[in-house]
Amino acid sequence: MPERVIVGLSGGVDSAVAALLLARKGHDVQGLFMANWEEDEDGYCTAAADYQDARQVCAELGIPLHRVSFAREYRDRVFAHFLAEYAAGRTPNPDVLCNREIKFGVCFEYARRLGAAAFATGHYARVEQLADGPRLLRARDRDKDQTYFLHAVAREQLARTLFPVGSLPKAEVRRLAREHGLPVFDKRDSTGICFIGERPFRRFLEQYLPAQPGPLESDSGECLGRHAGLMYYTLGQRAGLGLGGRRGAAPAPWYVGAKDLARNALIVVQGHEHPLLLSDALCSGPMHWIAGRPPAQRFECSAQTRYRQPEQACEVELQDDGRAMIRFREPQRAVTPGQYAVLYQGDTCLGGAVIESTLPAQPGMAAPADRAAAG
Repeated sequence: MPERVIVGLSGGVDSAVAALLLARKGHDVQGLFMANWEEDEDGYCTAAADYQDARQVCAELGIPLHRVSFAREYRDRVFAHFLAEYAAGRTPNPDVLCNREIKFGVCFEYARRLGAAAFATGHYARVEQLADGPRLLRARDRDKDQTYFLHAVAREQLARTLFPVGSLPKAEVRRLAREHGLPVFDKRDSTGICFIGERPFRRFLEQYLPAQPGPLESDSGECLGRHAGLMYYTLGQRAGLGLGGRRGAAPAPWYVGAKDLARNALIVVQGHEHPLLLSDALCSGPMHWIAGRPPAQRFECSAQTRYRQPEQACEVELQDDGRAMIRFREPQRAVTPGQYAVLYQGDTCLGGAVIESTLPAQPGMAAPADRAAAG
């Protein structure tokens, strides 16, 4: 009897081809469409259209499609954290929590209740099943690799997960979809945070968090104007500061350098490589190890502190409480608390943790401790 595999169908081309490839291998394939956001007053949510696309894909492949809503779980486990982090002046990444808590959490368990021996998605990543457990590997197509967003998934889930497109380049995925008549072969890839969609970020956020304007200051303490609210800015940001050319100031562009939560002040600096933007090291939250344990108490590897960043050489030193001090070989720009530091050795994703604070590259230019911790 064929092994049943439930495929998380998003309505996009990647998950559609994942289902196609599994069906061609003879698996008993069924689709599962999950809805995580049910508010659409502004018409930005694409869930209804995505569901219709998933239905067409399943009709073309001749497989059943299940539909389930995890909107309550998403609000409790992902969106509430998202708002709390922004209220605290940090910059969260909800996609990591969505994968851990929803896609490979409640959705994974729902698939198991549907009789699935394995769960599959259209993520660009690979899983290698070894005698001592699974290894999470980068996708063959490095430009599409999504292991950064998958680093927090529990190894128990990875042991029963398939990523059928992880060994294919994106162009081949689209070719297969077109060749087999899948209606989403030329559908545009989704970008940004799923529940925000294409709507203006500031307009969305102010529905849930009251804006608190405050002073906009240079790193020397000069008042340059007012900011709209600390939650609307992230470290290294250039656009949206409204500073343009200022009389008596150098022509170099301005960037967000720090947030002073105690005074509700936004600190800006001039120059892409200003010392206030550079960090030699970061302190992480409790680490999640895909292998269940770290390679050693102290070891060298590479890290990403944001998606699509080239790997950066570093040394990791574990603390007694499970956190880590990650020291970089070269100073890193705009390392942002609330985002994630993800560790790699070659193609293997070791795991990662949230960035809690940073250590400035030049202590003489450091922001006050409360600024550095706020990010």
